[in-house]
Amino acid sequence: MVSFSYTAADAEKSRGVRRMKALATALLLAVAVIYALATWARNAGWGPWTGYVAAAAEAGMVGALADWFAVTALFRRPLGLPIPHTAIIPTKKDQLGASLGQFVGENFLSADVVRGRLAALGIGGRLGAWLADPAHADRVTAEAATALRGALTVLRDSDVQAVVGEAITRRAEAAEIAPGLGKTLEKIVADGAHHRAVDLICSRAHDWLVTHGDSVMVAVQGGAPGWTPRFVDKRIGERVYKELLRFVTEMRDMPGHPARGAIDRFLTDFASDLQADTDTRARIERLKSDLLARPEIQDIIASAWASVRSLIIAAAEDDRSQLRLRARASLISLGNRLSTDARLQSKVEGWAEDAAAYVVTTYRPEITSLITDTVAGWDATQTSKKIEANIGRDLQFIRINGTVVGALAGLLIYTVSHAAGG
Repeated sequence: MVSFSYTAADAEKSRGVRRMKALATALLLAVAVIYALATWARNAGWGPWTGYVAAAAEAGMVGALADWFAVTALFRRPLGLPIPHTAIIPTKKDQLGASLGQFVGENFLSADVVRGRLAALGIGGRLGAWLADPAHADRVTAEAATALRGALTVLRDSDVQAVVGEAITRRAEAAEIAPGLGKTLEKIVADGAHHRAVDLICSRAHDWLVTHGDSVMVAVQGGAPGWTPRFVDKRIGERVYKELLRFVTEMRDMPGHPARGAIDRFLTDFASDLQADTDTRARIERLKSDLLARPEIQDIIASAWASVRSLIIAAAEDDRSQLRLRARASLISLGNRLSTDARLQSKVEGWAEDAAAYVVTTYRPEITSLITDTVAGWDATQTSKKIEANIGRDLQFIRINGTVVGALAGLLIYTVSHAAGG
């Protein structure tokens, strides 16, 4: 069983209830004493007025006792007697909880009620005016940044990296890249954009040959047959080096060199094969799959999340970052539009109404069960004690009012009956 927390404030309220109980009981005893004295005085012949007093006191006692019974029956059995329909709160607690849940569900969690209430609020215009205030936009941006940092901190990097890696790999495997590469290469060749790359390669190759000429000649000499004379190998090595250097130099300095034209034709043919040749496209796909399967590539893909995460956290923490400045500007812009654009207001209000109606319609049983289950879990005795502490003082006024009203009603009835009887 789950009970209310009985606080010091509740204890103070209970003391107030006891004082009111004492007052109501004292009033009951007072009218009882008055009734006894008035009855004695009437029997002693003190005059007709004693009958009026006795009637008023008698009716006051009846009213006081009836209301005492009614108030007491809410929380416990009067005098401990097993009278039916008493101790209502302890014995009917679960039914009261179910009725309360049903009442809330039917009257507060109705789609029509929610839509009507939201429509009356004018959420679109109010939200727009609120967001248009730079101070409010700053607050929303700061709260969103805090939530974003918290979410990124809670997420485990290994889990996110696995998801990101799998998503990128699956997307890359599902898409054929050869045709796209072919179109891109075709455009590059058509625009001559590859010429700079060829110029760079030729220039670097020339510089490397100039710097490593001896190494080239030694390599050529080392590949000569063993039966050739050494001086012949040296001459051949020098000749090969000079021709290679001349070829590279001419390629570097002559834009119209035949080798450059051969490169252009090769790239053009390769771009066409990438788009139309089945074998070439299949080889590219196999190469793509092999590259994606390599651990180094998977590590690079997975590590991308760590870099993105660091960038986002840094931007979220810096109130002058482009991320937060752009978010703030977007919120203010949205607020200005919402506050002036009736069509946009209508859309936003429609979305809010649809969302709220969906929630209350779909989850109404769960929401109302929260009430019924919570009430069902309360300890009956503690619940009764808690409720009595909070409303018992007002209930004691019912006893007092019952005494006074009963006395006045009894006096009125007695007076009318005597007047009618002459």
